[in-house]
Amino acid sequence: MAFRPASIKARLLRILLLAAMAVAAALPAGAATFEARRGLNLDIWTTWPDESRWDEEAALLPFPEWRRTLDEAGLARLKADGFDFLRMPVDPSPFLAGTSARFHDRLYDEVLESARMINRAGLKVIVDLHLFPAGSNRSIGMGQVMDDPALFDRYLDVLRRMATTLRREDPAMLALELMNEPVIDCEPGDTAWPDRLRRLHAAARASATRLTLVLSGGCWGSAEGLARLDPAAIPDDNLLWSFHSYTPFLLTHQGATWAGDFIPHVTGLPFPLHEASKPELNAALEKIRATIRAEAPLLRRAGLLAYLDEQVATIDTAQKLDAVMGEPFRIAAAWAERHGIDPRHLLLGEFGMIRQEWNSAYVMPPQSRAAYYRAMIDLAEAHGFSWSMWGYGGAFGVVEEFEGREAEADVLEMVRGLR
Repeated sequence: MAFRPASIKARLLRILLLAAMAVAAALPAGAATFEARRGLNLDIWTTWPDESRWDEEAALLPFPEWRRTLDEAGLARLKADGFDFLRMPVDPSPFLAGTSARFHDRLYDEVLESARMINRAGLKVIVDLHLFPAGSNRSIGMGQVMDDPALFDRYLDVLRRMATTLRREDPAMLALELMNEPVIDCEPGDTAWPDRLRRLHAAARASATRLTLVLSGGCWGSAEGLARLDPAAIPDDNLLWSFHSYTPFLLTHQGATWAGDFIPHVTGLPFPLHEASKPELNAALEKIRATIRAEAPLLRRAGLLAYLDEQVATIDTAQKLDAVMGEPFRIAAAWAERHGIDPRHLLLGEFGMIRQEWNSAYVMPPQSRAAYYRAMIDLAEAHGFSWSMWGYGGAFGVVEEFEGREAEADVLEMVRGLR
């Protein structure tokens, strides 16, 4: 049977149309497919077993660990509280460790099921690959991944497979964050992170063509780190750009034993300082000074006392506090405007105020915490940014504190009252 020219032409046109549709489906959309507004970070590592137990099913699963205490009814309550998305931290270390090798396939499946569980509750989800420092209970952490090229390549492999695992999910309901708070490029002249970020982006995008990817700058994912990036180096419109802020650190991390040699001595300061009476503030400061004199190493005491006075002086009026808290937002907004990025594509991925350090008697007054969270939310929303507070439970818990006990309701009540 002879082919007519018109038939051949029609077939060619059909083939070309199908090819064009396939290419279009494989390319990122013209804007982010994932839109977030108000979010909460879920728990990670609050009761996480050390690496020596990662070969035990009962210790490792279910994964991530928040699923041990938070069910679909609890997720539905978070939606009712006013959150529209959750940031779900996922510890990549078990995917990189040999101890847990026999569970690797199941861990990817567990992450997928956890994301779907959140979506079934009507909440969007950012799957956040969230490295921690290595220590006595783990051999692989942020420092090892950043310092060992071979281990960084293995991290890329984990990211590729995670992207492959998630790629068929609804891109309006799920996004993928490539790395939490990269500890790199904090010193003047350091420029390693942009190249690492391009490699991370390429690995994820090759596998997940439709998902929104969440990227951040170096130096702990700070606004300053974000401002050092050139987004033109990553030609992809289907992105969210993230930064974190815990300013002022003097108030947000009171008593945190893991935050250097100064903050562990600091407790009892209200937020904001300028609304406290002078006798109340002086008494709180004198108590901190007495703690430093009694507990700090002798050769560090004078320096820590001077540092306390210096830090208080930067935030002891409304104007000073506004300047300090607002600076990261101004940096991020100026960067976005400079590069033509819609403010809706910027995410304040973490902010928070400690409630109580583990084994500490001091509990931050819930009114102070609610006031801090509200001030940060107001800053984010005034700039048109989405936000995700830290976090569900533990030391910074806004829903629970330790061991599943309910935290004071002040922060959640504030969120419920937002319009």
